[in-house]
Amino acid sequence: LEIENYLNKGGVVMNETQPLKKVPITIYAESTPNPNAMKFVVNKKIVDDVYEFKSIDQTKDSPLAKSLFGFDFVKEVFFDFNFVSLIQNPGNNWDENVMDVREFIRSFIQDSNTIVFEDRIKNNIKTKPNAEYDDISKEIIKIIDENIKPAVASDGGNIMFESYDTTTQKVNVILQGACSGCPSSTVTLKSGIENMLKEMLKDKVETVEAING
Repeated sequence: LEIENYLNKGGVVMNETQPLKKVPITIYAESTPNPNAMKFVVNKKIVDDVYEFKSIDQTKDSPLAKSLFGFDFVKEVFFDFNFVSLIQNPGNNWDENVMDVREFIRSFIQDSNTIVFEDRIKNNIKTKPNAEYDDISKEIIKIIDENIKPAVASDGGNIMFESYDTTTQKVNVILQGACSGCPSSTVTLKSGIENMLKEMLKDKVETVEAING
Protein backbone atom coordinates (compact mmCIF):
# COMPACT_ATOMS: atom_id res chain seq x y z
CA LEU A 1 0.00 0.00 0.00
CA GLU A 2 2.84 2.38 0.81
CA ILE A 3 4.35 1.71 -2.60
CA GLU A 4 0.99 2.37 -4.26
CA ASN A 5 0.63 5.69 -2.41
CA TYR A 6 4.18 6.62 -3.38
CA LEU A 7 3.49 5.99 -7.07
CA ASN A 8 0.14 7.81 -6.92
CA LYS A 9 1.96 10.83 -5.61
CA GLY A 10 4.31 10.78 -8.61
CA GLY A 11 7.12 8.86 -7.02
CA VAL A 12 9.87 7.80 -9.40
CA VAL A 13 10.77 4.12 -9.48
CA MET A 14 13.81 4.56 -11.70
CA ASN A 15 15.54 7.71 -12.79
CA GLU A 16 15.75 7.22 -16.57
CA THR A 17 17.98 10.24 -16.98
CA GLN A 18 20.68 8.59 -14.92
CA PRO A 19 23.36 7.49 -17.36
CA LEU A 20 24.15 3.79 -17.65
CA LYS A 21 27.49 2.87 -16.22
CA LYS A 22 30.02 2.45 -19.02
CA VAL A 23 31.89 -0.80 -19.18
CA PRO A 24 35.61 0.01 -19.34
CA ILE A 25 37.12 -0.79 -22.72
CA THR A 26 40.27 -2.85 -22.61
CA ILE A 27 42.47 -3.63 -25.59
CA TYR A 28 45.54 -5.77 -25.97
CA ALA A 29 47.90 -5.91 -28.92
CA GLU A 30 48.78 -9.23 -30.45
CA SER A 31 51.47 -9.91 -33.04
CA THR A 32 50.51 -11.84 -36.19
CA PRO A 33 52.39 -14.06 -38.69
CA ASN A 34 52.63 -10.94 -40.85
CA PRO A 35 55.48 -8.81 -39.44
CA ASN A 36 53.85 -5.65 -40.80
CA ALA A 37 50.47 -6.39 -39.19
CA MET A 38 49.34 -5.97 -35.60
CA LYS A 39 46.05 -7.18 -34.13
CA PHE A 40 44.28 -5.09 -31.47
CA VAL A 41 41.73 -7.19 -29.58
CA VAL A 42 38.81 -5.43 -27.84
CA ASN A 43 36.87 -6.83 -24.87
CA LYS A 44 33.54 -6.37 -26.69
CA LYS A 45 32.01 -6.79 -30.12
CA ILE A 46 32.78 -3.79 -32.32
CA VAL A 47 31.27 -4.75 -35.70
CA ASP A 48 28.79 -7.30 -37.09
CA ASP A 49 30.77 -8.06 -40.25
CA VAL A 50 34.29 -7.80 -41.66
CA TYR A 51 35.45 -4.53 -43.20
CA GLU A 52 38.67 -3.80 -45.06
CA PHE A 53 40.03 -0.38 -45.94
CA LYS A 54 43.02 -0.25 -48.29
CA SER A 55 43.27 3.55 -48.28
CA ILE A 56 41.78 6.61 -46.63
CA ASP A 57 39.69 7.19 -49.76
CA GLN A 58 37.60 4.14 -48.81
CA THR A 59 36.79 5.31 -45.28
CA LYS A 60 33.87 7.71 -45.76
CA ASP A 61 31.60 5.25 -43.90
CA SER A 62 34.07 4.44 -41.12
CA PRO A 63 35.10 7.24 -38.74
CA LEU A 64 37.52 4.95 -36.90
CA ALA A 65 39.26 3.73 -40.05
CA LYS A 66 39.54 7.30 -41.30
CA SER A 67 41.08 8.38 -37.99
CA LEU A 68 43.55 5.49 -37.98
CA PHE A 69 44.86 6.55 -41.38
CA GLY A 70 45.88 9.72 -39.57
CA PHE A 71 48.86 7.74 -38.31
CA ASP A 72 51.32 8.12 -41.18
CA PHE A 73 52.66 4.58 -40.79
CA VAL A 74 49.25 2.93 -41.32
CA LYS A 75 48.85 1.31 -44.73
CA GLU A 76 45.63 -0.71 -44.30
CA VAL A 77 42.84 -1.08 -41.72
CA PHE A 78 40.74 -4.19 -41.11
CA PHE A 79 37.84 -4.77 -38.68
CA ASP A 80 36.35 -8.05 -37.53
CA PHE A 81 33.98 -9.10 -34.74
CA ASN A 82 36.10 -7.92 -31.80
CA PHE A 83 39.41 -6.80 -33.24
CA VAL A 84 41.20 -4.28 -35.42
CA SER A 85 44.12 -5.34 -37.59
CA LEU A 86 46.46 -2.67 -38.89
CA ILE A 87 49.08 -3.13 -41.59
CA GLN A 88 51.95 -0.67 -41.41
CA ASN A 89 54.02 0.65 -44.26
CA PRO A 90 57.30 -1.26 -44.56
CA GLY A 91 60.21 0.35 -42.74
CA ASN A 92 58.26 1.21 -39.61
CA ASN A 93 58.63 -0.38 -36.19
CA TRP A 94 55.58 -1.56 -34.26
CA ASP A 95 57.49 -1.33 -30.99
CA GLU A 96 57.52 2.45 -31.38
CA ASN A 97 53.84 2.81 -32.31
CA VAL A 98 51.80 0.03 -30.73
CA MET A 99 51.12 1.82 -27.41
CA ASP A 100 49.87 5.00 -29.09
CA VAL A 101 47.58 3.09 -31.44
CA ARG A 102 46.19 0.89 -28.68
CA GLU A 103 45.32 3.90 -26.53
CA PHE A 104 43.81 5.75 -29.50
CA ILE A 105 41.50 2.83 -30.35
CA ARG A 106 40.57 2.36 -26.70
CA SER A 107 39.64 6.03 -26.23
CA PHE A 108 37.73 6.13 -29.52
CA ILE A 109 35.56 3.17 -28.55
CA GLN A 110 35.23 4.20 -24.90
CA ASP A 111 33.83 7.56 -26.01
CA SER A 112 31.08 5.72 -27.97
CA ASN A 113 32.22 7.05 -31.33
CA THR A 114 30.89 5.33 -34.43
CA ILE A 115 33.28 2.68 -35.72
CA VAL A 116 31.52 1.85 -38.98
CA PHE A 117 28.21 2.97 -40.48
CA GLU A 118 27.41 -0.66 -41.28
CA ASP A 119 24.03 -0.04 -42.95
CA ARG A 120 25.58 2.42 -45.39
CA ILE A 121 28.32 0.00 -46.42
CA LYS A 122 25.94 -2.93 -46.82
CA ASN A 123 23.67 -0.84 -49.03
CA ASN A 124 26.62 0.01 -51.27
CA ILE A 125 27.93 -3.55 -51.63
CA LYS A 126 26.02 -6.00 -53.77
CA THR A 127 26.92 -9.53 -52.72
CA LYS A 128 26.06 -12.61 -54.72
CA PRO A 129 23.24 -14.62 -53.09
CA ASN A 130 24.34 -18.04 -51.89
CA ALA A 131 21.62 -19.66 -54.03
CA GLU A 132 23.43 -18.57 -57.20
CA TYR A 133 26.49 -20.73 -56.46
CA ASP A 134 26.83 -24.30 -57.74
CA ASP A 135 26.77 -27.17 -55.24
CA ILE A 136 30.55 -27.58 -55.05
CA SER A 137 31.03 -23.86 -54.45
CA LYS A 138 28.49 -24.03 -51.63
CA GLU A 139 30.44 -26.90 -50.06
CA ILE A 140 33.69 -24.93 -50.35
CA ILE A 141 32.08 -21.86 -48.76
CA LYS A 142 30.77 -24.00 -45.88
CA ILE A 143 34.21 -25.55 -45.25
CA ILE A 144 35.90 -22.13 -45.38
CA ASP A 145 33.35 -20.57 -43.00
CA GLU A 146 33.36 -23.41 -40.47
CA ASN A 147 36.92 -24.74 -40.56
CA ILE A 148 39.22 -22.08 -41.96
CA LYS A 149 37.89 -18.63 -41.06
CA PRO A 150 38.20 -19.07 -37.27
CA ALA A 151 41.88 -19.99 -37.56
CA VAL A 152 42.56 -17.14 -39.97
CA ALA A 153 40.75 -14.68 -37.68
CA SER A 154 42.96 -15.73 -34.78
CA ASP A 155 45.88 -14.48 -36.88
CA GLY A 156 44.15 -11.14 -37.46
CA GLY A 157 42.86 -11.81 -40.95
CA ASN A 158 40.03 -13.14 -43.06
CA ILE A 159 39.53 -15.37 -46.08
CA MET A 160 36.69 -14.98 -48.57
CA PHE A 161 35.57 -17.35 -51.30
CA GLU A 162 35.78 -15.72 -54.72
CA SER A 163 35.16 -18.42 -57.36
CA TYR A 164 35.45 -22.08 -58.34
CA ASP A 165 36.22 -23.33 -61.83
CA THR A 166 34.68 -26.75 -62.51
CA THR A 167 37.02 -27.36 -65.46
CA THR A 168 40.36 -26.61 -63.81
CA GLN A 169 39.07 -27.37 -60.28
CA LYS A 170 40.77 -24.20 -59.10
CA VAL A 171 39.45 -22.27 -56.09
CA ASN A 172 40.12 -18.54 -55.94
CA VAL A 173 40.01 -16.81 -52.57
CA ILE A 174 40.60 -13.29 -51.26
CA LEU A 175 42.84 -12.72 -48.26
CA GLN A 176 42.16 -9.75 -45.98
CA GLY A 177 43.58 -8.09 -42.91
CA ALA A 178 46.85 -9.44 -41.58
CA CYS A 179 46.76 -12.24 -44.19
CA SER A 180 46.96 -9.76 -47.05
CA GLY A 181 50.56 -9.53 -48.19
CA CYS A 182 51.75 -11.85 -45.43
CA PRO A 183 54.97 -13.71 -46.39
CA SER A 184 53.62 -16.96 -44.90
CA SER A 185 50.18 -16.75 -46.56
CA THR A 186 51.31 -18.78 -49.58
CA VAL A 187 52.46 -21.61 -47.32
CA THR A 188 49.18 -21.42 -45.41
CA LEU A 189 47.20 -21.58 -48.64
CA LYS A 190 49.07 -24.58 -50.02
CA SER A 191 49.86 -26.67 -46.94
CA GLY A 192 46.72 -25.78 -45.01
CA ILE A 193 43.71 -24.62 -46.98
CA GLU A 194 44.44 -26.42 -50.26
CA ASN A 195 45.16 -29.72 -48.51
CA MET A 196 42.01 -29.44 -46.40
CA LEU A 197 39.76 -28.81 -49.40
CA LYS A 198 41.40 -31.64 -51.36
CA GLU A 199 40.85 -34.00 -48.44
CA MET A 200 37.26 -32.98 -47.74
CA LEU A 201 36.20 -32.63 -51.38
CA LYS A 202 38.04 -35.50 -53.04
CA ASP A 203 38.57 -35.16 -56.82
CA LYS A 204 36.79 -31.80 -56.85
CA VAL A 205 39.59 -29.39 -55.89
CA GLU A 206 43.02 -29.26 -57.52
CA THR A 207 44.50 -25.90 -56.48
CA VAL A 208 43.72 -22.91 -54.28
CA GLU A 209 45.03 -19.46 -55.15
CA ALA A 210 44.68 -16.03 -53.58
CA ILE A 211 43.79 -13.53 -56.29
CA ASN A 212 45.18 -10.67 -54.22
CA GLY A 213 48.38 -12.16 -52.84
